Amino acid sequence: MPLVDFLTLGFTSYFLGSIPFGLIVSKLRGIDIRLHGSKNIGATNVVRVLGKKWGIITFFLDALKGFIPSFFFPLFFKGSQFDDIGVLFGVFSILGHTFSIFLNFKGGKGVATSAGMLAGIVPLAALIGIISWTVCLSVSKYVSVSSIVASFVVLLVVLLDKSCSSILQILMISITILIIFLHKENIKRLLNGTENKITKEKK
Repeated sequence: MPLVDFLTLGFTSYFLGSIPFGLIVSKLRGIDIRLHGSKNIGATNVVRVLGKKWGIITFFLDALKGFIPSFFFPLFFKGSQFDDIGVLFGVFSILGHTFSIFLNFKGGKGVATSAGMLAGIVPLAALIGIISWTVCLSVSKYVSVSSIVASFVVLLVVLLDKSCSSILQILMISITILIIFLHKENIKRLLNGTENKITKEKK
């Protein structure tokens, strides 16, 4: 596995993850998503400000940022014995999303991009995560709670799946910790009873 190729694709993964699709979508609609709602560029805030359709588009594009590096980039290293290289490329993309080079190293919370990465590596875990997120959201109406619960569910699936490597399990622990850390303000608002539910912002 040539180091130059790995570094090139690693940077490409980070660069791809850095593309702020939530901001781009909102700009196409004539507003800056960073000035509305929670001021976050993620799909949740896009739903709240622009509506479900644009939020779904943003979620899909953010997920694609994680799927492409984790699924396609390892094809360049077919001779490599490192089976988990897709995980690393996916993590680079997640870091790009949460610490975007285009937004002064700020960004979203990485949930959609993490889901895309999982879809490229362990589709079953991704599917279970999406189902648990959907069920939790339908009950609680809190996206933050649903995202945290889904991240723990996915982590549990990966830890219990004997086909998942130790590297994937360790990285999933790290990603779960990162997602919880990025939701720290949401957790504070939940404890204070001031967290917003998933409703479209009134104009």
